[in-house]
Amino acid sequence: MSVTGPAGFRAAGVAAGIKAAGARDLALVVNDGPQQSAAGVFTTNKVKAAPVLWSQQVLQERKLRAIVLNSGCANACTGPGGFQDTHATAEKVADVLGAGAIEVAVCSTGLIGERLPMDALLPGVDTAAKALDAGEQSGLDAATAVLTTDSKAKQAHRAHENGWSIGGFAKGAGMLAPNMATMLSVITTDVMISGADLDEALRAATRVTFDRLDVDGGTSTNDTVLVMASGASGVEASQEEFTALLTTVCQDLVRQLQDDAEGATKTIDITVRGAVSEADAVTIGRIVAEDNLVKTAMFGSDPNWGRVAMALGRAQAEIDVDKVEIATNGVTLYADGATARDRSEADLSGRQIEIVIDLHLGEHAATILSTDLSHDYVEENSAYSS
Repeated sequence: MSVTGPAGFRAAGVAAGIKAAGARDLALVVNDGPQQSAAGVFTTNKVKAAPVLWSQQVLQERKLRAIVLNSGCANACTGPGGFQDTHATAEKVADVLGAGAIEVAVCSTGLIGERLPMDALLPGVDTAAKALDAGEQSGLDAATAVLTTDSKAKQAHRAHENGWSIGGFAKGAGMLAPNMATMLSVITTDVMISGADLDEALRAATRVTFDRLDVDGGTSTNDTVLVMASGASGVEASQEEFTALLTTVCQDLVRQLQDDAEGATKTIDITVRGAVSEADAVTIGRIVAEDNLVKTAMFGSDPNWGRVAMALGRAQAEIDVDKVEIATNGVTLYADGATARDRSEADLSGRQIEIVIDLHLGEHAATILSTDLSHDYVEENSAYSS
């Protein structure tokens, strides 16, 4: 289950004709209440798509009745006309639901630079509204309708013993980088919670989950994570309990994004510990994750710690070279400023790789999730616009 797991939500995913191939390309998630609390976090890219600008505005009220999402067109870098298209989409959803446009968030994903085919999208909203349902299949249909280069839908759901739950879906396979990771995600919960508390919990959860995914260093124009709370369980939770379960759901979705990244043959966890600050640990982890020489070595199953050392040395963070240790899949290969063990002792033949960098300077740590750089990644992205 995903967004239809918590009580008070209906969803749909339909083929509106935005994608030429006829696949599902329009999703609708509706909050039937009794509460309509909401929160969102968005891309840090200065080039923001029209739906991001719209949704940022409506989320100031921390209230949503619905979220409409399309794949096949990002509606980014489309000027005032693109923003008008987003506004018209929200107004259409509001009209069919008997709500206000200010209660509708809009998300888009796909190729940058093209206007939405509104002659297909607007009738698609009618089709999606008629298909709305609270069943598990409807949640899957919605999760499927947002996919672009993804190979499969990504869903998560967790239930709390006190009778409330959190569910969600996400999409994303390329242009995945920190500062929100490049994807769209919708999360729902039936707990009773205010918009302010929901916002606080979402920011705490995304900081250690979505913000720690870095596949290729590209921060998208369309990154959006939205959460809606229906209050339909009638149960209140402590802020700590809710944030913890929300973080678990987000982490599940992020792991699925990592595993399904474009062309990935390896999933790489880069843990930096012993840092003087968490910011330093994140900075070092990110620069190693984004280094193409590290990524290609991992693709070749080569435990070339020298490339890791080179990359971390470029980071704007506090480092003492003579204290650094680098381990790959449990084998310490570099320590005390020199080779510690022969790199052939580290087995990288499997899909999962763990790189651990211990700075021995402090008590802070962070883990960045990444993937390798493969032939398939290059081929897929070189042909994306076609």
